[in-house]
Amino acid sequence: MKMEDLNYYYNKFKFGEDIFHQLMQNRVRDILLVSTFYDAFIFEQDGRLSEQIFGEYRQLNLTIAPRITSVPTGTDALAKIKDHEYDLVITMMRIGEIGPFQLARSIKEYKPALPVLLLLNVQSDYIIWENHESDKRYIDDVFLWNGDTKLFLAMVKSVEDKLNVEEDTHQGLMRVILLVEDSVHYYSMFLPSLYSMVMRQTQKLIEEEVSDINKRLRMRVRPKVLLAHNYDEAIHLYEKYREYLLCVISDVRYRIGKDVDPIAGIKLISQIKADNIELPIILQSSEDENEQHAKELGVHFLNKNSKHLFADLRSYMLNNLGFGNFLFRDKNGRVIDEAANIAEFENKILHIPDESLLFHSKFNHFSNWLVAHGEIQIAKKIRPMKIEDFADKDELRQFLYHIFRTVRIEKNRGKIINFDAVSLSEMNQVIRLTEGSLGGKGRGLAFLNALLCTMDYDKKFDDVSISLPSTAIIGTIEFDQFVERHIVLEEIGSKSDEEIDLLFINGDLSDTLIHRLKIYLERITYPIAVRSSSLLEDSQAQPLAGVYRTFMLPNNHPDKAERLKQLMNAIKLVFASVFLSDARNFLEALNFKAEEEKMAVIIQEIAGGMHGEHFYYPHLSGVAQSYNFYPTSHMQHTDGIANIALGLGKSVVEGKLNHRFCPLYPETDLVSQEDLIRSSQKEFYALELSQREFDLRGGEEITLKKLHLKTADQHGVLQYCASVWDYQNDRLTDNTETPGLKVITFASILKYHHFPLARIVAELLEIGEVALGIPVEIEFAVNLDYDYRYNQKPTFFILQIRPLSVTTEAYRINTDKLDMSDLLMYTEHGMGNGVINEVTDIVYLDPARFDKTNTVEMQDEIERFNTKMHKLGKRYILIGPGRWGSRDRFLGIPVRWPQINRAKVIIETGLCDFIVEASQGTHFFHNLVAMNVGYFTIPYVSQTDFVDWDWLLEQPVEERGVFFVQVEFDHPLVVRMDGKTGIAVIHK
Repeated sequence: MKMEDLNYYYNKFKFGEDIFHQLMQNRVRDILLVSTFYDAFIFEQDGRLSEQIFGEYRQLNLTIAPRITSVPTGTDALAKIKDHEYDLVITMMRIGEIGPFQLARSIKEYKPALPVLLLLNVQSDYIIWENHESDKRYIDDVFLWNGDTKLFLAMVKSVEDKLNVEEDTHQGLMRVILLVEDSVHYYSMFLPSLYSMVMRQTQKLIEEEVSDINKRLRMRVRPKVLLAHNYDEAIHLYEKYREYLLCVISDVRYRIGKDVDPIAGIKLISQIKADNIELPIILQSSEDENEQHAKELGVHFLNKNSKHLFADLRSYMLNNLGFGNFLFRDKNGRVIDEAANIAEFENKILHIPDESLLFHSKFNHFSNWLVAHGEIQIAKKIRPMKIEDFADKDELRQFLYHIFRTVRIEKNRGKIINFDAVSLSEMNQVIRLTEGSLGGKGRGLAFLNALLCTMDYDKKFDDVSISLPSTAIIGTIEFDQFVERHIVLEEIGSKSDEEIDLLFINGDLSDTLIHRLKIYLERITYPIAVRSSSLLEDSQAQPLAGVYRTFMLPNNHPDKAERLKQLMNAIKLVFASVFLSDARNFLEALNFKAEEEKMAVIIQEIAGGMHGEHFYYPHLSGVAQSYNFYPTSHMQHTDGIANIALGLGKSVVEGKLNHRFCPLYPETDLVSQEDLIRSSQKEFYALELSQREFDLRGGEEITLKKLHLKTADQHGVLQYCASVWDYQNDRLTDNTETPGLKVITFASILKYHHFPLARIVAELLEIGEVALGIPVEIEFAVNLDYDYRYNQKPTFFILQIRPLSVTTEAYRINTDKLDMSDLLMYTEHGMGNGVINEVTDIVYLDPARFDKTNTVEMQDEIERFNTKMHKLGKRYILIGPGRWGSRDRFLGIPVRWPQINRAKVIIETGLCDFIVEASQGTHFFHNLVAMNVGYFTIPYVSQTDFVDWDWLLEQPVEERGVFFVQVEFDHPLVVRMDGKTGIAVIHK
């Protein structure tokens, strides 16, 4: 797929979206977004749908949600600007050969009045901004993306306020809040929350009005927010709008003229107070001593470091700053019923009296109400129709019902929609149970689903359905409210993981969510997964794969109250996982705090079917990557790799035995038949439906059952998944009726194309990589049974998509110039890129001490060494046999990432009778990639790759444990990694 094709489908997705009108004369109607298509989706779809926080987008359909045109490069942006009128340009930092500063300069030369905003992806990019002093004048403002989707709307509102404030204040309809702040990190966090508070208060005032005219007036007089970055800008804005100011909020330290003044804010407030003593003013600072200055000035003080910052701000604003349902009527105008939304309309249109149906049809009341609620497309279909066009009243009624239903379903297909009980069990859409961000995992799911639905991708396969399982998402606001309501940040302290879990279990979810969960469970009776979706999870910067919890629920308890309790406990334990020790250690390694993380929760149908009387699982689950770090034979890195297993995906993501294949060459075996038999799957995971009573604090596996392949054979599943070892002919045969050992090869699917798995995976990886702009990883499941819910077709379920960190500009190693005697290690199976030259320690497992029955004890010991290195502030090279991070103790040491997170380089070595493939496809592996840890594999039998054990075992020992040895050198060991070829070396 080419980028032009994706652009066509993305624009098709946008076409016809609901438009919410604004009343301001100067509106941001058309935005040119210069970014990858993935970023464009996040900012537009996930961000736009958080408009319920911004009541202005929900009242009387008086405002317009901006139309966004996305282009991937600065060159494309300049071409678009010459052909079309845009109101705002938002550019990311990395947009091709023409960078953001050159782009902004060219735009201003062509259209000086066109606002240009720079949106940084990571805080380190701010240095680039600071180093372009002469070019800053071409960019109107700069913001830092922090994962909070409200930032995008705050940017748009900020531009609109600047465009409208002069005219609207002149007419006396506007009030102004002046915010003075120079920290891009802080105002990118603060401004969205400030707008949120302003919108909520405005919405409350509007709801109290009974007059439509007053509602319009209230909306027009929403306070504007003006942002100043220095003293001179602030004084200019104050003097210009002093009589309209509602409040001034100022930092303490910022520039006066060209120099930073440590008390600039105090000077500003002093001048304002001398001129307008009654004006409410807030002084905010991260330095406690400034609270005394605020008291002396007689103004309110906000501590930027306070955990209650926004609660304090909201309290101050409340204390100091001071359309509707369709009413069905009879011919006499008496109200006989009402509908709040299209779904209710759809139901009630079948039951209202004939006289009401004719009355409203005659006066176009149906189409008028729909227009006011943003349902323009439905209204256009209804308005031209006359009563006389129908044979009788029943035909008119059925016409209205079917058009409402058809348009609602098509309109929601591929979309994120607000809570709607009617749509809970429908496929290919995401139901938002509560407001807030969808989180990283939720955004990825929603994005890919939207794209594939727009492409009508499943129509490419006549006998296969490609679908997102029925999905509902609890937005991050529920998590925020839970943490605030139960004072979690103050309560957790030094509590153990078990105590933290209990704290959350004893907490209460919001009444709104509980009510909606009850409705959800009334309609959903199949097994469900409760999955984490934090802001950082599956993001491009720091994807946290597998760090947080997922619970599988049978959802079949005969007592509805118990089903609800189990679901709520699962949600609360997912919330709690943010604060558990492993997660906190992981976040700390990324320089984040648990307090900065936010958690959304995905509730999703478990892909699969009933097998036997008590078990539920799919025929196969898998993980596929568009980039293969360890290609073999004639395959290239970009050909991709997939790992699949029978049953639930736990076998794959936790590094247990599974089957590997290349999506472009599915018929090519990657290992010999002997190795395939040795490493093939022996057990699989299923959901145990007979276990209806359980305590989820027992772990994620509490509802699962590990089963032997014989059970799957009894269920009749192996006919699709297995081959048989023919002892007489000493080979594998794909005839499962042949007596012999069953071996999981998926030959029926990969070689004989019983199901087009390889083709689907290959195409989805290509689509995902083009859309996200970088290599991707997808999780999926396949149910081969015919099921009436899915049009009686075998179904490929898309479970997840995440970015995969791959270095594009590789460091090169010239092997002709290498002296192998100078090397501690050489491998052609390396992952990573560049040079590491600050590590002086090696921790290795003594080969003579290795026993695969003692890997749990080894896990405890390496954690002790890792803790020691952490206390010393040092990184180290870790060497050991087998697969690191596997949950199968017989494949390697079953460490969790926090137990070895000080390792800068990890080397997996093969031993005799202990030959294990690399960890691709596991959550552990994904996090190694994301954190740019050097990860090398040394096969036991190799003509090229080696570790110089003779030399290493002779080095002086700093500390020796039962299994591991620490060696400290007096000079850094130089690690070089060629990201293009996979060659990596460590110099002695």
